[in-house]
Amino acid sequence: MTIKSSQTLVSNALKEIKTITTDEAHKMLSQNQCNLIDIRDIRELQNEGKVEGASHIPRGMLEFWLDPESAYFKEGKLDLNKEMVLFCAGGLRSALAAKTLQDMGFDKVSHVDGGFGAIRQSKFKIV
Repeated sequence: MTIKSSQTLVSNALKEIKTITTDEAHKMLSQNQCNLIDIRDIRELQNEGKVEGASHIPRGMLEFWLDPESAYFKEGKLDLNKEMVLFCAGGLRSALAAKTLQDMGFDKVSHVDGGFGAIRQSKFKIV
């Protein structure tokens, strides 16, 4: 049995998904063109702060909250017609999550290069 490393999975995902800068994400959010989704764990938000205007969906619940057939679907939480812009702490989990959303059939999906670390250094307001 050969196990793919997490590094290999992230590397493969990055080849298939759209990666955007913090400036691109900020512009899209300010023009109401996307759902900015923070997939970090709740403890990360409590310890490091939240991004104003972002929705929080823990990584472990992402597929379930965005699947209209799931019992966990969050009706009305997000506009499913807008681009899903994901971020985590550094960009690894969000790359995998963006690939998963593409696999689910979402065609407008991207993730923020550098994650929350980069967002903290950008135009976004941290609350």
